[in-house]
Amino acid sequence: MKLEEYKPLTEYKAINWNEVSDMIDKATWEKLTEQFWLDTRIPVSNDLDDWRELDTDHQWTVGHVFGGLTLLDTVQSEAGLTALKQDVKTQHETAVLNNIQFMESVHAKSYSTIFSTLNTPEEINEIFDWSDSEEYLQNKAVQIANIYRNPEEDPLKKKVANVFLETFLFYSGFYTPLYYLGHNKLNNVAEIIKLILRDESVHGTYIGYKFQVGMHDRTEKQQQDMKDWMYNFLYELYDNEEKYTHLLYDQVGWTEDVLTFIRYNANKALMNLGQDPLFPDTASDVNPVVMNGISTSTANHDFFSQVGNGYRLGAVEAMNDDDYNVADPNATKDKNDKE
Repeated sequence: MKLEEYKPLTEYKAINWNEVSDMIDKATWEKLTEQFWLDTRIPVSNDLDDWRELDTDHQWTVGHVFGGLTLLDTVQSEAGLTALKQDVKTQHETAVLNNIQFMESVHAKSYSTIFSTLNTPEEINEIFDWSDSEEYLQNKAVQIANIYRNPEEDPLKKKVANVFLETFLFYSGFYTPLYYLGHNKLNNVAEIIKLILRDESVHGTYIGYKFQVGMHDRTEKQQQDMKDWMYNFLYELYDNEEKYTHLLYDQVGWTEDVLTFIRYNANKALMNLGQDPLFPDTASDVNPVVMNGISTSTANHDFFSQVGNGYRLGAVEAMNDDDYNVADPNATKDKNDKE
């Protein structure tokens, strides 16, 4: 890797949101900030009774599904968005990618919130050891990360890798909580996943749009070469994902339904990139219980709502002068006694 010669700046430009060259940047920023949420505001502990009713095989699947999702969100937050920011056209695009990068970190942390509520420390350690070493999981993470980390790689290929991860590779893991939601189980865990899904829907659409904008600047031959690479790469990822899905789901008997679900989402990823579908699977082929959970209009929240029903905000109380009296610890006590 050749390092560029350092050149000191002579000025720095302030970002002006009143002059936006691509209104998709502004619309995406507004959508993402409207959707802001944190995992700590969702009462996952309310799902403990449901969790204890699951047998060992189903608990194993849930835990390791979330272990895999944690790894993939780590790739996105640490390598993915950093790579995409090397090819931005405007400051507004950088701002949107900064927002996406932060939320990918929130997503990764959310699974630890689930683990700390449902699993023992020993189980948590085993899940992370598994995620850091499992062959098929590591294979897809490394394939994507290597595209991100290669400074000589085509920036459009990095966008393709991002969309494939956002809209395709996550979904073998998302199937599990959506399935339980459809059976009125683990509702608060599923609420976290639905909030993540809502974010990922915007992320995949936005990055896919930026890919299509970039493709317009390529020659016809360059566009065809990119399409050929894209479909070949998707085939490789699907071949690995098929093996990963068998590993996770054979013991609970869901494998074929999950494979249908991920093929459907692979097609969605291609659509985000402006391409034709690869697989014959459509929404009507997916388990309807799971499709209801993934839909953008559900009982919990729709795509344009701010947060899901499970999202709890703290109570707000107006401050007064006594709240600033930190020098005298008895001040608050005296106030409470009077009340």
